[in-house]
Amino acid sequence: MMMYQGLSLLRSLFLSLLLLLPTSVFGCADHTGRQRGHLSKRQGVSGTNPSFITTDWAYDASYNWGAIQRDYAECQTGTQQSPIALSLTNGLSQYHHPTFQGYDRKVMGNWTNWGYGPSFTLDHPLDEYTGLPSVHWDDEVAYLKGWHIHAPADHSVGGDRSKAEMHLVHVNAEGEEVAVLAIRLDPGSSAMPFFAQLPEMVPFVTGPGRSPNQDPSSAPEGENKPEVVKDVEMDMSLVLAGVYRFNEFWTYKGSLTSPPCREGIRWFMARTIAFTSVDQMRAILGACTYSAREEQEVWLHEINSA
Repeated sequence: MMMYQGLSLLRSLFLSLLLLLPTSVFGCADHTGRQRGHLSKRQGVSGTNPSFITTDWAYDASYNWGAIQRDYAECQTGTQQSPIALSLTNGLSQYHHPTFQGYDRKVMGNWTNWGYGPSFTLDHPLDEYTGLPSVHWDDEVAYLKGWHIHAPADHSVGGDRSKAEMHLVHVNAEGEEVAVLAIRLDPGSSAMPFFAQLPEMVPFVTGPGRSPNQDPSSAPEGENKPEVVKDVEMDMSLVLAGVYRFNEFWTYKGSLTSPPCREGIRWFMARTIAFTSVDQMRAILGACTYSAREEQEVWLHEINSA
């Protein structure tokens, strides 16, 4: 009994300290890209790195997100929260088959680190998204705004969690996130062509006596800050080829995997794992720090439903 009370006291103390911390932890990649030759800025986005967002929450305390502020309530009360555990016992989807347009042409964008791992944001005219590569399912269409990597993987499949997971974030014509295509990444025996085309990985921010989750703009003079490599050309068809263009997949109704945990996101998870070389995976993990939300209980997610 004494041990249980002690653990409860420590947990309460940790939550109190977390709420007192400055807003210096990063949110899921914002993918605010280069628009007509300049870096877009908006509230909560670092001017040093537009994909680097200061926040008041942390992945290693995701159980507490709903208590941090009222805007995060859906993290606690939502009925379709992500990520979830998937399995072949769910079967594979026979509905909502994704098809792709514009993925077979090369795109330009910004290559950086969103604070937790590699990130790429496509160039596009200000507030115009319909010219970007797109995914189509049923009567829906969404446009690729960018991609980023979580490590370890957000979703487990059959109880196994891959070393990393890539999220291709798609928005509607107004720029609101509506769909995520998720691809698990694991080391294999040969190089993955998609990653072979990329520049050197941009590391996450760290420094003496500083958390790797600290806002890069707050780093003292002389310390490294996350680099943004502009005008990077990328062939997005290579990542689709690595998972057979999502010919086998799970799909469900879910949410964003970071606060405010907004629901209404259509998730597609490729059954096929994309395999990198050992060196590629080491480079990816070397640019990552922990960014997996605790898996959520399956509730009204309608996995593979019509």
